[in-house]
Amino acid sequence: MNSQMQSRSETASTETATEIVLPGLVEPDGLITRRRPVPNPTAGQVLVRVEASGVSFAEQGMRRGRYPGQPKFPFVPGYDLVGTVAAVGPGVDAALLGKRVAALTKTGGWTTHAVLSADMLVPVPAGVGPAEAETVVVNGLTAWGMLHRKAQVRRGQTVLVHGANGGVGTVLAQLARHAGVRVIGAASPRHHEALRALGVEPVDYADPDALTARVRELAPGGVDAVFDNIGGATLRRSWQLLAPGGTLVSYAISAAAQGTGALVPQFLSHLARLTLWTVLPNKGRRTAFYDVWGGKRLRPARFRARLHQDMSTVLGLLDDGVLTAEIGARFPLTEVSEAMKLAESRTVRGKVVLIP
Repeated sequence: MNSQMQSRSETASTETATEIVLPGLVEPDGLITRRRPVPNPTAGQVLVRVEASGVSFAEQGMRRGRYPGQPKFPFVPGYDLVGTVAAVGPGVDAALLGKRVAALTKTGGWTTHAVLSADMLVPVPAGVGPAEAETVVVNGLTAWGMLHRKAQVRRGQTVLVHGANGGVGTVLAQLARHAGVRVIGAASPRHHEALRALGVEPVDYADPDALTARVRELAPGGVDAVFDNIGGATLRRSWQLLAPGGTLVSYAISAAAQGTGALVPQFLSHLARLTLWTVLPNKGRRTAFYDVWGGKRLRPARFRARLHQDMSTVLGLLDDGVLTAEIGARFPLTEVSEAMKLAESRTVRGKVVLIP
Protein backbone atom coordinates (compact mmCIF):
# COMPACT_ATOMS: atom_id res chain seq x y z
CA MET A 1 0.00 0.00 0.00
CA ASN A 2 2.83 2.40 0.82
CA SER A 3 4.45 1.85 -2.59
CA GLN A 4 1.11 2.53 -4.27
CA MET A 5 0.67 5.76 -2.32
CA GLN A 6 4.21 6.86 -3.07
CA SER A 7 3.75 6.13 -6.76
CA ARG A 8 0.58 8.18 -6.83
CA SER A 9 2.28 11.11 -5.11
CA GLU A 10 5.25 11.01 -7.46
CA THR A 11 2.90 11.12 -10.43
CA ALA A 12 1.00 14.06 -8.98
CA SER A 13 4.21 16.02 -8.39
CA THR A 14 4.93 16.17 -12.15
CA GLU A 15 1.65 18.01 -12.77
CA THR A 16 0.98 21.73 -12.58
CA ALA A 17 -1.80 23.22 -10.50
CA THR A 18 -3.74 26.32 -11.50
CA GLU A 19 -5.02 28.48 -8.65
CA ILE A 20 -6.64 31.86 -8.16
CA VAL A 21 -4.94 34.31 -5.81
CA LEU A 22 -6.55 37.22 -3.99
CA PRO A 23 -3.58 39.61 -3.74
CA GLY A 24 -5.20 42.33 -1.64
CA LEU A 25 -8.11 44.77 -1.68
CA VAL A 26 -8.95 44.54 -5.37
CA GLU A 27 -11.94 44.57 -7.68
CA PRO A 28 -12.89 41.19 -9.22
CA ASP A 29 -10.65 41.93 -12.21
CA GLY A 30 -7.70 42.11 -9.81
CA LEU A 31 -7.77 38.38 -9.05
CA ILE A 32 -4.59 36.65 -10.24
CA THR A 33 -4.22 33.27 -11.94
CA ARG A 34 -1.10 31.43 -10.78
CA ARG A 35 0.45 28.09 -11.71
CA ARG A 36 2.67 26.00 -9.46
CA PRO A 37 3.80 22.38 -9.04
CA VAL A 38 1.24 20.06 -7.50
CA PRO A 39 2.36 19.19 -3.94
CA ASN A 40 2.42 15.66 -2.55
CA PRO A 41 0.21 14.89 0.45
CA THR A 42 1.98 14.19 3.72
CA ALA A 43 0.87 12.03 6.65
CA GLY A 44 -2.89 12.14 7.15
CA GLN A 45 -3.47 14.13 3.97
CA VAL A 46 -4.87 13.52 0.49
CA LEU A 47 -4.49 15.27 -2.83
CA VAL A 48 -7.85 16.14 -4.37
CA ARG A 49 -8.23 16.92 -8.04
CA VAL A 50 -10.88 19.65 -7.80
CA GLU A 51 -13.98 19.29 -9.99
CA ALA A 52 -16.07 22.14 -8.60
CA SER A 53 -15.77 25.03 -6.16
CA GLY A 54 -18.06 27.98 -5.63
CA VAL A 55 -18.44 31.71 -5.13
CA SER A 56 -20.13 32.49 -1.82
CA PHE A 57 -20.69 35.53 0.34
CA ALA A 58 -17.49 34.71 2.21
CA GLU A 59 -15.23 35.32 -0.79
CA GLN A 60 -17.08 38.52 -1.57
CA GLY A 61 -16.39 39.77 1.94
CA MET A 62 -12.76 38.63 1.81
CA ARG A 63 -12.20 40.58 -1.40
CA ARG A 64 -13.07 43.71 0.56
CA GLY A 65 -11.05 42.64 3.58
CA ARG A 66 -14.28 42.45 5.55
CA TYR A 67 -14.69 38.80 6.47
CA PRO A 68 -14.00 37.91 10.12
CA GLY A 69 -10.98 35.67 10.52
CA GLN A 70 -9.79 35.80 6.92
CA PRO A 71 -6.03 35.21 6.40
CA LYS A 72 -3.53 37.88 5.44
CA PHE A 73 -3.18 38.74 1.75
CA PRO A 74 -2.22 37.16 -0.57
CA PHE A 75 -4.09 33.85 -0.38
CA VAL A 76 -6.18 31.45 -2.45
CA PRO A 77 -9.91 31.86 -1.72
CA GLY A 78 -12.49 29.11 -1.99
CA TYR A 79 -14.69 28.13 0.95
CA ASP A 80 -15.52 24.60 -0.20
CA LEU A 81 -14.91 22.13 -3.00
CA VAL A 82 -15.83 18.82 -4.58
CA GLY A 83 -13.30 16.61 -6.31
CA THR A 84 -11.69 13.20 -6.71
CA VAL A 85 -8.91 11.86 -4.52
CA ALA A 86 -5.79 11.60 -6.72
CA ALA A 87 -3.18 10.65 -4.11
CA VAL A 88 -3.02 9.72 -0.45
CA GLY A 89 -0.30 10.34 2.09
CA PRO A 90 1.16 7.96 4.68
CA GLY A 91 -1.40 6.59 7.10
CA VAL A 92 -4.38 7.24 4.82
CA ASP A 93 -6.47 4.36 3.47
CA ALA A 94 -5.62 3.80 -0.20
CA ALA A 95 -9.26 2.87 -0.79
CA LEU A 96 -9.94 6.61 -0.98
CA LEU A 97 -8.11 6.81 -4.31
CA GLY A 98 -10.52 7.66 -7.11
CA LYS A 99 -13.37 8.48 -4.72
CA ARG A 100 -15.37 11.68 -5.17
CA VAL A 101 -15.44 13.73 -1.97
CA ALA A 102 -16.66 17.07 -0.65
CA ALA A 103 -14.73 19.29 1.73
CA LEU A 104 -15.19 22.47 3.73
CA THR A 105 -11.99 24.50 3.35
CA LYS A 106 -12.69 28.17 4.25
CA THR A 107 -9.84 29.12 1.89
CA GLY A 108 -7.90 27.28 -0.80
CA GLY A 109 -10.77 25.91 -2.87
CA TRP A 110 -10.18 27.96 -6.02
CA THR A 111 -7.60 25.62 -7.48
CA THR A 112 -7.27 22.56 -9.67
CA HIS A 113 -5.49 20.54 -6.95
CA ALA A 114 -5.88 20.80 -3.18
CA VAL A 115 -4.05 19.01 -0.37
CA LEU A 116 -6.50 18.40 2.47
CA SER A 117 -6.73 16.57 5.77
CA ALA A 118 -8.30 13.17 5.13
CA ASP A 119 -10.54 13.38 8.20
CA MET A 120 -12.35 16.44 6.76
CA LEU A 121 -13.56 14.66 3.62
CA VAL A 122 -17.16 13.57 3.11
CA PRO A 123 -18.03 10.99 0.41
CA VAL A 124 -20.26 12.21 -2.42
CA PRO A 125 -22.95 9.73 -3.57
CA ALA A 126 -22.19 8.15 -6.94
CA GLY A 127 -25.33 9.58 -8.49
CA VAL A 128 -24.50 13.20 -7.68
CA GLY A 129 -22.37 15.29 -10.07
CA PRO A 130 -19.62 17.57 -8.78
CA ALA A 131 -21.34 20.87 -9.62
CA GLU A 132 -24.59 19.69 -8.08
CA ALA A 133 -22.82 18.49 -4.94
CA GLU A 134 -21.00 21.82 -4.67
CA THR A 135 -24.30 23.66 -4.17
CA VAL A 136 -24.90 21.89 -0.85
CA VAL A 137 -21.46 21.74 0.75
CA VAL A 138 -21.12 24.95 2.80
CA ASN A 139 -24.66 26.05 1.87
CA GLY A 140 -26.28 22.77 2.82
CA LEU A 141 -24.20 22.39 5.96
CA THR A 142 -25.19 25.92 7.02
CA ALA A 143 -28.87 25.47 6.17
CA TRP A 144 -29.17 22.13 7.98
CA GLY A 145 -27.34 23.36 11.05
CA MET A 146 -29.45 26.49 11.37
CA LEU A 147 -32.75 24.73 10.74
CA HIS A 148 -32.32 21.61 12.85
CA ARG A 149 -29.56 22.35 15.35
CA LYS A 150 -30.19 26.02 16.17
CA ALA A 151 -33.87 26.75 15.46
CA GLN A 152 -34.98 23.13 15.93
CA VAL A 153 -38.03 23.71 13.77
CA ARG A 154 -41.03 21.39 13.93
CA ARG A 155 -43.58 20.30 11.39
CA GLY A 156 -46.39 22.83 11.01
CA GLN A 157 -44.30 25.84 12.04
CA THR A 158 -43.65 28.94 9.92
CA VAL A 159 -40.26 30.50 9.18
CA LEU A 160 -39.01 33.62 7.43
CA VAL A 161 -35.90 33.32 5.26
CA HIS A 162 -34.06 36.47 4.20
CA GLY A 163 -32.14 36.13 0.94
CA ALA A 164 -34.35 33.20 -0.02
CA ASN A 165 -33.03 33.24 -3.60
CA GLY A 166 -29.38 32.89 -2.53
CA GLY A 167 -27.23 29.81 -2.20
CA VAL A 168 -28.05 29.18 1.46
CA GLY A 169 -31.62 30.45 1.15
CA THR A 170 -32.66 28.07 -1.62
CA VAL A 171 -31.28 25.04 0.23
CA LEU A 172 -32.79 26.19 3.52
CA ALA A 173 -36.21 26.65 1.93
CA GLN A 174 -36.15 23.16 0.44
CA LEU A 175 -35.01 21.54 3.69
CA ALA A 176 -37.73 23.38 5.60
CA ARG A 177 -40.45 22.34 3.18
CA HIS A 178 -39.22 18.74 3.38
CA ALA A 179 -39.60 18.97 7.17
CA GLY A 180 -43.20 20.12 6.81
CA VAL A 181 -42.43 23.75 7.66
CA ARG A 182 -44.12 26.71 5.99
CA VAL A 183 -41.60 29.11 4.42
CA ILE A 184 -41.95 32.84 3.78
CA GLY A 185 -39.05 33.97 1.63
CA ALA A 186 -37.76 37.54 1.20
CA ALA A 187 -36.31 38.20 -2.25
CA SER A 188 -36.52 40.42 -5.31
CA PRO A 189 -39.75 39.99 -7.34
CA ARG A 190 -37.67 38.60 -10.23
CA HIS A 191 -37.15 35.46 -8.13
CA HIS A 192 -40.68 35.05 -6.80
CA GLU A 193 -41.93 32.62 -9.43
CA ALA A 194 -38.96 30.30 -8.88
CA LEU A 195 -39.47 30.47 -5.11
CA ARG A 196 -43.13 29.54 -5.48
CA ALA A 197 -41.98 26.49 -7.42
CA LEU A 198 -40.02 25.48 -4.30
CA GLY A 199 -43.13 25.87 -2.15
CA VAL A 200 -42.10 29.26 -0.74
CA GLU A 201 -44.46 32.19 -0.15
CA PRO A 202 -42.36 35.11 -1.48
CA VAL A 203 -42.31 38.68 -0.19
CA ASP A 204 -40.51 41.67 -1.68
CA TYR A 205 -37.46 42.71 0.35
CA ALA A 206 -37.09 46.16 -1.30
CA ASP A 207 -39.48 48.06 1.01
CA PRO A 208 -38.80 47.05 4.65
CA ASP A 209 -42.10 48.46 5.94
CA ALA A 210 -44.08 46.66 3.27
CA LEU A 211 -42.17 43.46 3.95
CA THR A 212 -42.96 43.67 7.67
CA ALA A 213 -46.64 44.33 6.98
CA ARG A 214 -46.87 41.45 4.53
CA VAL A 215 -45.18 38.97 6.88
CA ARG A 216 -47.55 40.00 9.67
CA GLU A 217 -50.45 39.50 7.28
CA LEU A 218 -49.22 36.00 6.39
CA ALA A 219 -48.35 35.11 9.99
CA PRO A 220 -50.46 37.26 12.35
CA GLY A 221 -49.06 35.57 15.45
CA GLY A 222 -45.47 35.92 14.29
CA VAL A 223 -43.10 33.42 12.72
CA ASP A 224 -41.45 30.61 14.64
CA ALA A 225 -37.97 31.30 13.26
CA VAL A 226 -36.19 33.93 11.18
CA PHE A 227 -32.95 33.26 9.32
CA ASP A 228 -31.17 36.57 8.87
CA ASN A 229 -28.01 37.13 6.81
CA ILE A 230 -28.21 40.93 6.69
CA GLY A 231 -27.99 42.39 10.18
CA GLY A 232 -28.47 46.06 11.05
CA ALA A 233 -32.02 47.36 10.78
CA THR A 234 -33.15 44.09 9.20
CA LEU A 235 -32.05 42.20 12.31
CA ARG A 236 -34.26 44.39 14.52
CA ARG A 237 -37.24 43.80 12.25
CA SER A 238 -36.54 40.08 12.28
CA TRP A 239 -36.65 40.05 16.07
CA GLN A 240 -39.94 41.96 16.09
CA LEU A 241 -41.52 39.46 13.70
CA LEU A 242 -40.90 36.46 15.97
CA ALA A 243 -43.75 34.66 17.66
CA PRO A 244 -43.49 33.95 21.40
CA GLY A 245 -40.99 31.14 21.83
CA GLY A 246 -39.48 31.80 18.39
CA THR A 247 -35.83 31.80 17.39
CA LEU A 248 -33.84 34.39 15.45
CA VAL A 249 -30.82 32.79 13.76
CA SER A 250 -28.23 35.19 12.40
CA TYR A 251 -25.54 33.75 10.14
CA ALA A 252 -23.98 36.76 8.42
CA ILE A 253 -23.90 40.56 8.59
CA SER A 254 -23.81 41.51 4.93
CA ALA A 255 -24.87 45.06 5.76
CA ALA A 256 -21.61 45.56 7.67
CA ALA A 257 -19.44 43.48 5.34
CA GLN A 258 -20.41 45.68 2.41
CA GLY A 259 -20.13 48.90 4.39
CA THR A 260 -17.27 50.92 5.83
CA GLY A 261 -15.60 51.35 9.19
CA ALA A 262 -13.83 48.86 11.41
CA LEU A 263 -15.52 45.48 11.03
CA VAL A 264 -14.61 43.87 14.37
CA PRO A 265 -16.44 46.45 16.55
CA GLN A 266 -19.50 46.12 14.33
CA PHE A 267 -19.41 42.34 14.59
CA LEU A 268 -19.00 42.44 18.38
CA SER A 269 -21.88 44.90 18.63
CA HIS A 270 -23.99 42.54 16.53
CA LEU A 271 -23.27 39.63 18.86
CA ALA A 272 -23.90 41.77 21.93
CA ARG A 273 -27.30 42.78 20.59
CA LEU A 274 -28.26 39.14 20.02
CA THR A 275 -27.20 38.27 23.56
CA LEU A 276 -29.04 41.20 25.10
CA TRP A 277 -32.31 40.36 23.36
CA THR A 278 -32.14 36.81 24.65
CA VAL A 279 -31.50 37.70 28.31
CA LEU A 280 -34.09 40.49 28.56
CA PRO A 281 -37.79 39.63 29.08
CA ASN A 282 -38.87 38.55 25.59
CA LYS A 283 -41.81 36.10 25.68
CA GLY A 284 -39.54 33.11 25.47
CA ARG A 285 -37.87 34.20 22.26
CA ARG A 286 -34.19 33.49 21.75
CA THR A 287 -31.34 34.28 19.38
CA ALA A 288 -28.39 32.39 17.98
CA PHE A 289 -25.44 33.19 15.76
CA TYR A 290 -24.59 30.30 13.48
CA ASP A 291 -20.95 29.74 12.59
CA VAL A 292 -20.32 26.72 10.40
CA TRP A 293 -16.89 26.39 12.09
CA GLY A 294 -18.31 26.66 15.60
CA GLY A 295 -16.65 24.29 18.06
CA LYS A 296 -13.78 23.27 15.79
CA ARG A 297 -11.06 24.52 18.13
CA LEU A 298 -12.61 23.55 21.45
CA ARG A 299 -14.12 20.20 20.45
CA PRO A 300 -12.52 19.13 17.15
CA ALA A 301 -13.70 15.51 17.25
CA ARG A 302 -17.30 16.55 17.86
CA PHE A 303 -17.01 19.18 15.12
CA ARG A 304 -15.81 16.59 12.59
CA ALA A 305 -18.54 14.15 13.60
CA ARG A 306 -21.26 16.75 13.09
CA LEU A 307 -19.75 17.89 9.81
CA HIS A 308 -19.77 14.34 8.48
CA GLN A 309 -23.28 13.64 9.76
CA ASP A 310 -24.90 16.83 8.51
CA MET A 311 -23.13 17.01 5.14
CA SER A 312 -23.79 13.33 4.45
CA THR A 313 -27.45 13.86 5.25
CA VAL A 314 -27.79 16.80 2.89
CA LEU A 315 -25.85 15.07 0.09
CA GLY A 316 -28.11 12.05 0.59
CA LEU A 317 -31.22 14.20 0.22
CA LEU A 318 -29.77 15.62 -3.00
CA ASP A 319 -29.11 12.10 -4.28
CA ASP A 320 -32.67 11.06 -3.38
CA GLY A 321 -34.16 13.99 -5.30
CA VAL A 322 -35.55 15.66 -2.18
CA LEU A 323 -33.26 18.62 -2.87
CA THR A 324 -32.75 20.24 -6.25
CA ALA A 325 -29.32 21.68 -6.98
CA GLU A 326 -29.82 25.39 -7.60
CA ILE A 327 -26.90 26.30 -9.89
CA GLY A 328 -27.04 29.99 -10.72
CA ALA A 329 -24.24 29.80 -13.29
CA ARG A 330 -21.12 27.80 -14.18
CA PHE A 331 -17.77 29.37 -15.03
CA PRO A 332 -14.34 27.96 -15.80
CA LEU A 333 -11.95 28.59 -12.91
CA THR A 334 -9.93 31.03 -15.04
CA GLU A 335 -13.06 33.18 -15.53
CA VAL A 336 -13.46 33.69 -11.80
CA SER A 337 -13.55 37.50 -12.19
CA GLU A 338 -16.76 37.28 -14.21
CA ALA A 339 -18.15 34.72 -11.81
CA MET A 340 -17.47 37.06 -8.88
CA LYS A 341 -19.13 39.98 -10.64
CA LEU A 342 -22.25 37.93 -11.30
CA ALA A 343 -22.42 36.65 -7.72
CA GLU A 344 -22.01 40.17 -6.35
CA SER A 345 -24.75 41.51 -8.63
CA ARG A 346 -27.35 39.73 -6.45
CA THR A 347 -29.32 38.96 -9.63
CA VAL A 348 -28.65 35.23 -9.74
CA ARG A 349 -30.60 32.51 -7.96
CA GLY A 350 -28.64 29.73 -6.29
CA LYS A 351 -24.89 29.09 -6.33
CA VAL A 352 -22.32 30.36 -8.82
CA VAL A 353 -20.06 27.36 -9.45
CA LEU A 354 -16.46 27.31 -10.70
CA ILE A 355 -15.34 24.34 -12.80
CA PRO A 356 -11.54 23.89 -12.88
